[in-house]
Amino acid sequence: MCLGIPGRVVRMLEGYGNQLALVDVVGELRKVNIGMMPEDTFTAGDWVIIHMGFAVERTDAAGAEKAMTGLELMGRAREDPSL
Repeated sequence: MCLGIPGRVVRMLEGYGNQLALVDVVGELRKVNIGMMPEDTFTAGDWVIIHMGFAVERTDAAGAEKAMTGLELMGRAREDPSL
């Protein structure tokens, strides 16, 4: 299992063999390689899960929210450090 960050496609980038998308990740724009995905095209508004700069899964808004909630939970400190 890998950790993935959800992002929303803003647009495809010209060149790069049609394998790069500009993706909004929590308000920051990033270039993401979509070459590993079996889908031929992505359009603005599509949600993807990103790992190490590669889109590894297509998702929807609900899936993106679940992924972000899980990441936020992992970043919280335990209330009882002895656990």
